[in-house]
Amino acid sequence: MNRVYALITLILILSMRIDAQNGIIKGKVVEAINNEAIPFANVIIEGTTTGATSDMEGNYRIENLAPGLYNVTCSYVGFKTITIEEVRVDNVRPAVVNLNLSEDTEVLGEVVIETSAFKQQVESPVSVKSINATEILRSPGGNRDISKVIQTLPGVASSASFRNDIIIRGGAPNENRFYIDGIEVPNINHFATQGSSGGPVGMTNVNLIQGVDFYTGAFPANRGNALSSVMELTQIEGDNEKRTGSVTVGSSDFGLTFNGYVNDKTTILLSARRSYLQLLFQALKLPFLPTYNDFQYKQTTNINDKNKLVIMGIGAIDDFSLNKTVNEGITNEEDIKRNDYILGYLPVNTQWNYAIGANWTHFSDKSYQTFVLSRNMLNNDAIKYKDNTENPENLILDYNSREIENKFRFENNYQNNGWKLNYGLGYEYAKYTNSTLNNVAINGVSTTIDFESKLSLSKFSLFSQLSKSILKNRIQLSGGVRTDFSDYSATMSNPLEQLSPRLSIAYNLNEKWSLNGNIARYYQLPSYTILGYRNSLNELENKNVKYISSNHYIAGLKYNPQKFLQITLEGFYKTYDNYPFSINDSVSLANLGSGFGVIGNEAVSSISQGRSYGVEFSAQQKLNKSIYGILSYTYVKSEFQDKNGIYIPSAWDNRHILNVTLGKRLKGNWEIGAKYRLLGGAPFTPFDVATSSQINVWDVTQQGVLDWDKLNTERAPLSHGLDIRIDKKFYLKKLTLNVYFDVQNVYNFQSEGQAFINVERDANGSPVVNPNNPTQYNIERIANSNGTLLPSIGLMIDF
Repeated sequence: MNRVYALITLILILSMRIDAQNGIIKGKVVEAINNEAIPFANVIIEGTTTGATSDMEGNYRIENLAPGLYNVTCSYVGFKTITIEEVRVDNVRPAVVNLNLSEDTEVLGEVVIETSAFKQQVESPVSVKSINATEILRSPGGNRDISKVIQTLPGVASSASFRNDIIIRGGAPNENRFYIDGIEVPNINHFATQGSSGGPVGMTNVNLIQGVDFYTGAFPANRGNALSSVMELTQIEGDNEKRTGSVTVGSSDFGLTFNGYVNDKTTILLSARRSYLQLLFQALKLPFLPTYNDFQYKQTTNINDKNKLVIMGIGAIDDFSLNKTVNEGITNEEDIKRNDYILGYLPVNTQWNYAIGANWTHFSDKSYQTFVLSRNMLNNDAIKYKDNTENPENLILDYNSREIENKFRFENNYQNNGWKLNYGLGYEYAKYTNSTLNNVAINGVSTTIDFESKLSLSKFSLFSQLSKSILKNRIQLSGGVRTDFSDYSATMSNPLEQLSPRLSIAYNLNEKWSLNGNIARYYQLPSYTILGYRNSLNELENKNVKYISSNHYIAGLKYNPQKFLQITLEGFYKTYDNYPFSINDSVSLANLGSGFGVIGNEAVSSISQGRSYGVEFSAQQKLNKSIYGILSYTYVKSEFQDKNGIYIPSAWDNRHILNVTLGKRLKGNWEIGAKYRLLGGAPFTPFDVATSSQINVWDVTQQGVLDWDKLNTERAPLSHGLDIRIDKKFYLKKLTLNVYFDVQNVYNFQSEGQAFINVERDANGSPVVNPNNPTQYNIERIANSNGTLLPSIGLMIDF
């Protein structure tokens, strides 16, 4: 790190010539449907008279701009005006802003919707939020992590500390899907929980991200296998004029990024990051030490005006080791006991994963077609020894699993006279392997699960969606249907069993107010850990499982009083059916997924039902001049049936979620922001102390056994926290430097989680046997508090 800071100092000394008016915004104005150039379009910097007119090939260029953030508006007769907010301009490289205009079929006397900085989608008029890269970068406490920033939006809750689980409207973390440049990526976090999602840190480099569209309902028909959310990430376009780079030194990692061209048709983006999160965790005296590496790549080739090819790749290598010396220098007995407990049950884990894909777009007269071919793979290894003594007699867990998916998707998008039609198909070939040796306790009896499994299956999808504005733009309608099916079993092979219809409507009361609604049914395939689980006879145990289904009912009111201000109020009701239900523990798997490890590697039955419902309010001010912010509040109830068929609170029943983010840009390229978050306590299941204390049980679990007869009968207290961030930017002739100071949990709030239970140990560290019952250990409780005051300094350098 000393060398890194020395290098930064040297670069600054060599580059101190300041050039305040050298920024450029450039790009191409085209018709969205056919990629044909639009000449003579007006491209204006919002709030100024500065701008440019596109040439005969649609190209435009605005020069001599002072570095900073700009809102760019593009207009042309016969097309809808669009605004791209917060375009970052510096002296290092031109800001590439390609503008895709849609035909305006406006007729005399129709309702005119004012141009807004907020995206308006006919297909999804409710439950969608869009954020840009600048909003992600400057988010207090966000650490340039998309998942953490998403947690500030309405309807989104989080789970335990040091994790990025995205919990949408009371749904489990495994119910979300992610796409980068139209290519599906199974997970965007390091140290993913197999069978779920989430992890302690994101694996996408925000330096390459242009924006995110986040759907919590009203999913487009071309996006399937999701029950709670769909996240669409769009990467920036590479620079076809210069070869530039960036260095990022954050609170948890060091990153390098390259942006440039190969030839006059091809540009590339390349990113590599290496963490020193293990050093931070070591300094915080945490018993586990995560180390991660990630890589990201994008290649764009404009073959000609009618054909474009994008190749994308993202991958990660993650190691999760134990900090066996964590207690050195610690005198607090509670901290020592807590660390010993965590060291006792956490396995050593190694993961690597990647997703690569190609997206070819061909433009026709009134349509365009996309052909997407991709492959993704996850390798997950975990091993655990009793007392962390590595010999065969102490082996508790030895786990290896691989998931491989090869995917193809075709889409056709057609527009004419106000009609929009999307239809297509998809095919996936998946392979799954699992080698499990796991000593567990089932109903108080120690048992060894030992099996190997290999599974291959094909998955198919068909989809279509049609949209149209009617009654002089007073009403926008969109209807779609989708089906997903698989050759895994006869139950899943019938496409009519998984028909997924959806209908959206928007009624424009006037140019500022609109009523919006959506009704839909969605299906999701159970995880491979469930599909590939085998019993002692080497048979697929869960052959009769079904697709999980969810019905969504959403209604909302939207108000745009100003171009950069939007206020929304939405109500939602979701039902679940066919959720996997654990045979051994008699609990719905909808309650699991917020910890490290594997979910679903057991016998299940598709009998669980659930529901969640609530209301959301949000008021968002996009950056205009100097102020930005978002206020969101969600009240949500999430319930699933227990083993007796009675609805009880699920593990995601937080009830109250409040987020307030405010920021202001100051003179001299200073910026300050603050984020306050309040989260209602989630239910949890208490430990079965009597069963946990049994020697034959504790020796194989090394942790408390939950009392599933008391599922979610207790609740954690409410938690809250304040983060602040201060940024200072230096715009030099050949580089841009952003220095930031970020403080998470400013007032050091300590949230109380479920207390651990551990065995008492003697002076030698051996468990103490209960003198009144020689089959049991003595048990003690250990407080479990989360929350640390965490200041950090970061540097971002573009050169």
